Amino acid sequence: VRATYNYRRYINLPNEEYAMSLNIIVCAKQVMDPETPMSAFNVDEAAKRVVPAQGIPPVVNGFCENAVEAALKIKEAVGDATITVISVGNDFVMDVMKKPLSMGADQMILVQDPATENLDALGTATVLSKAIDKIGEADIVICGQQASDWDNAHVPMGISEMLGMACLSEARSIDIGEGTVTVASSRSDGYEVFEAPTPCLITVNNEIGEPRYPTLRGIMQASRKTPETWTLGDLGLSDSDVAPALTLTELFIPVNDRQCEIIEGEDEADSGRLLALKLREEKII
Repeated sequence: VRATYNYRRYINLPNEEYAMSLNIIVCAKQVMDPETPMSAFNVDEAAKRVVPAQGIPPVVNGFCENAVEAALKIKEAVGDATITVISVGNDFVMDVMKKPLSMGADQMILVQDPATENLDALGTATVLSKAIDKIGEADIVICGQQASDWDNAHVPMGISEMLGMACLSEARSIDIGEGTVTVASSRSDGYEVFEAPTPCLITVNNEIGEPRYPTLRGIMQASRKTPETWTLGDLGLSDSDVAPALTLTELFIPVNDRQCEIIEGEDEADSGRLLALKLREEKII
């Protein structure tokens, strides 16, 4: 590990003495729009699930868009790369999920199955790793650092473990070498540099760079592309293979029930004495 403190953000060009062709896979997730107002946010406590807000479409997770941007920068650097975006879920909104294609990704695979409706992190990692295996010959897998719905940040680690790949986390820059990848991983006081052989998995956040806006040409090209759809059966998985390992016992919106009591005395000293007595009475001090 080489610790350094240069804050430039970039993805380096490879050595011009050799050419490379990379197969890059980006994992993306459809999530509720994080800008949804609290007044429109509802939880079905009996079913233990968040109710989709009426009239507010979902979005591609923000860090997943950063992952697409990282893949596009690598493709621009090496000149020969294929970017495949994969996602797991049910009830996809196609106009939303096609955004990575309009940004410049080459193809998209959606694993859509009723059994994926309530996957936990382990189930999601299981499905994604099987999908990556089915695609085959992945050189680099790029994931967003975490999703804005549950904020677990478990899935990328699970994929890297299941596929036996090194995981380079929180990449703020990526350097592509011949058979190796070097990343600068963000730290509170700078960054650390790590190197791993390919294939490997990289997680990114917004420090890798802002996702580019889809161009009109990109939107038109995406409109002519039809994502490939797989089911769990196509991956050799059954419902029991993705059964939640995590038991969700309760899901609710916290109730804000604040009460304020004004302590008044004859003067400041008396007010302080009365406050101390009240705090002691409540067993706070």
